[in-house]
Amino acid sequence: MRIGFDAKRAFHNHTGLGNYSRFIINALLEHAPENDYLAYTPKKGNGSWQPQHLAVKLPQKTFSKSLWRSYFINQQLIHDQVQIYHGLSNELPWGIHKTSVKSVVTIHDLIFLRYPELYPAIDRWIYQKKFKQACLQANLVVAISEQTKKDIIDLLGINEHKIVVVYQDCDEAFSRLLPSSYIDTVLQRYQLRKKYILCVATMTERKNQLTLLKAFQAMQSPDYELVLVGGKSKYQDTLTHYIATHKLKGVHIFNKVPFADLPSLYQGASLTVYPSFFEGFGIPIVESLHSGIPVIAATGSCLEEAGGPNGIYVNPQDFMGFAEKITQILTNPTLAKQLVTAGQSHIQQFSSASIAKKLNYYYQNLSN
Repeated sequence: MRIGFDAKRAFHNHTGLGNYSRFIINALLEHAPENDYLAYTPKKGNGSWQPQHLAVKLPQKTFSKSLWRSYFINQQLIHDQVQIYHGLSNELPWGIHKTSVKSVVTIHDLIFLRYPELYPAIDRWIYQKKFKQACLQANLVVAISEQTKKDIIDLLGINEHKIVVVYQDCDEAFSRLLPSSYIDTVLQRYQLRKKYILCVATMTERKNQLTLLKAFQAMQSPDYELVLVGGKSKYQDTLTHYIATHKLKGVHIFNKVPFADLPSLYQGASLTVYPSFFEGFGIPIVESLHSGIPVIAATGSCLEEAGGPNGIYVNPQDFMGFAEKITQILTNPTLAKQLVTAGQSHIQQFSSASIAKKLNYYYQNLSN
């Protein structure tokens, strides 16, 4: 089969959608090498991601890059004899359903419909139009969790029979056990000298770090610090104001952490906490479990899918509940080890081999 990918995010986005795109393409290249893979992008990136056996396709003519990706690419797909085109980041080119090319679209989440107050009206209108049109045009819709599948059905009105759930994994860097000396060197760079609790998430209201600050304050434990890692937004002002007002000690906020440092920050932590109100999946939970670190997450969306049935989950508004569970794990090494063991068993289904096998099966069915 000849399979094309919308690879713009793979080459130009270094976080969520880019990580997903690279993971899917790498998984298929390694575990389903019998296919021909073509990556379509308006321009090549300057990063280090240049996988072998992947044909990179740029616009053949001088088009507006956005128009090429959303419309004129159809002509190129036909010319390249692509049989299946997979939109990895919520969208497909308009009119692809009128061509001979079968199409698949991955929908990551519909948070803009669940929490409309967090998005400008024009963005919500554009996202809803793009996402729904992609789902209607696609021969197959891939949801990254059961929660996302339910939202696609309930909020976009898409027939459940054309939707399948295919999970994702994190970068393999989180599965590599690092030497303690290397971890110590990284932690020294961030001036982390005590044991710490880690939260990796963009500083936005939906990620709910304020509840974690309240939980940390309620714990009153001088033995641990709290480390928040993630991109900055206006919500960070709320966090820093709370820290200053309540004179919290031992809280570190790092906004621009290189990806290379993240595995060390995970493996150096005693515990990770992910208190987000709502997610499409919850990759930081998987990153934590791969790193051998226990994690506490919030109820109410799909985080139980990421962490598994034996994990610990707390209502995202219950800061005392978080404080109690954090203390319970930090004071019980046996429980912490049990959580990691159960979680690592659960995430085996997210392996690149498993994901590639599932996607290749669906591609084969479409091509027949």
